Amino acid sequence: MRMERKSIMESSDMMLAYIKYLKAAPALNTRRIFETWRKESGVGAYTLKLFFRDGTLYVTLSSSVVRNSIKPFINSIMAKINQSLQEDPLFIKDEPKVGYIKKIIIK
Repeated sequence: MRMERKSIMESSDMMLAYIKYLKAAPALNTRRIFETWRKESGVGAYTLKLFFRDGTLYVTLSSSVVRNSIKPFINSIMAKINQSLQEDPLFIKDEPKVGYIKKIIIK
């Protein structure tokens, strides 16, 4: 068997290609969204459940006081999370199933 020479790839590009090959990109992107929510929202300690589908992040919080206090800031939190995801080297930006957050629903 003869191997063909290919162009040199950086290790990060090779890792992303391997993730796409395994079809693990949607699960990885979902995990990155959840981790970024916990880090950027400031209410990670009060977060009970997270669910992501069709660009909408559903968040269940344990405190109604916290829920009411962050509602006015949802758009800025969403922008901050999307900016952080854009800078994240492990977030696969061209994944059609799980991409950036378009809407956040707080329960």
